[in-house]
Amino acid sequence: MGVTIKEVAKAAGVAPSTVSRVIADNPRISPATKKRVRKAMKELGYHPNVNARSLVRSSTQAIGVVMPSSADKALQNPFFPEVLRGISAVAHDLEYSLLLSTGETEEEILEGVQRMVYGNRVDGVILLYSRLKDKVMEFLYEQNFPFVIVGKPNENTDTISHVDNDNIRASREITEHLIELGHRCIGFIGGSKDLAVTVDRITGYEEALKKAGLKAKKDYRVHTEFLKSGGRKAVHELFSLPEPPTGLVISDDLMSIGVINMLEEFGLYVPEDVSIVSFNNVYMAEVTRPPLTTVDINIYELGAQASKCLIEKIQNKNEPAKRIIVPFEIKHRLSTQPLNEETSKRA
Repeated sequence: MGVTIKEVAKAAGVAPSTVSRVIADNPRISPATKKRVRKAMKELGYHPNVNARSLVRSSTQAIGVVMPSSADKALQNPFFPEVLRGISAVAHDLEYSLLLSTGETEEEILEGVQRMVYGNRVDGVILLYSRLKDKVMEFLYEQNFPFVIVGKPNENTDTISHVDNDNIRASREITEHLIELGHRCIGFIGGSKDLAVTVDRITGYEEALKKAGLKAKKDYRVHTEFLKSGGRKAVHELFSLPEPPTGLVISDDLMSIGVINMLEEFGLYVPEDVSIVSFNNVYMAEVTRPPLTTVDINIYELGAQASKCLIEKIQNKNEPAKRIIVPFEIKHRLSTQPLNEETSKRA
């Protein structure tokens, strides 16, 4: 037998009706009481019976959207406003509103999603990331709650609906572009290694090197946050090497901008000293100096397809899991040039 509401009430020192109100997130219950009851629920491992309540559950006409980390950090990256634009355009047409879940830590994000699900606040959830051993994904999967991932799940790929690009191929092709320009010392700067997108982009980068008979050096790979500050650290490490790279594959445009600024502090310029290729094609990629050669992953379309896929799933519980691959396109701009004699001498 599972834990009952009465047991939770006893542990928290409140009436069972108060526990029910906390589960429904009733605004009349004080934050202190909610905290106490949720703590008791957590300690006892109590989860409301979603199925019993789903019988009386009516549609909320809302979709939950989950960010990978604190919203203020995520929203600094133009990827997120753009993907939200795609999600909301489709949701708006189909008369759904969006509920944005934010949290500083993985635990907080999970709690926010549990509140969405248990509190019947949303009909389905879109995860804007895919991470190894992600508790939020595991929770939604176990609850059999409608959700879609922007990215590629690390497990249950056939049973979880997801919208993604072919990141391995995109990374291979953009790395080959540097190789074709004569670059042999090519570094990779990417985000966290537990993000599926980073893993795929590393794979493509390494495949291109291998195909060209080049060695993938460990020293040439740096992992850092998808923010400008991360770019600084990465550049410092790479250009202190005895044989620094002449070309860089960078997993995110915002990072690339940070890298370009930092290189200038080292007295190195793009593309004269270092050629850079990047990913996402956010609006800044075109206006930065120099404009970036980058993979246009069709961010808006990723969001629109995720929204469409989720709403189909909400409206038809038997809708099979889908894998939607959004095409990419390489935008050639001015951040790369053929390896010149000077640069190769320096390397």
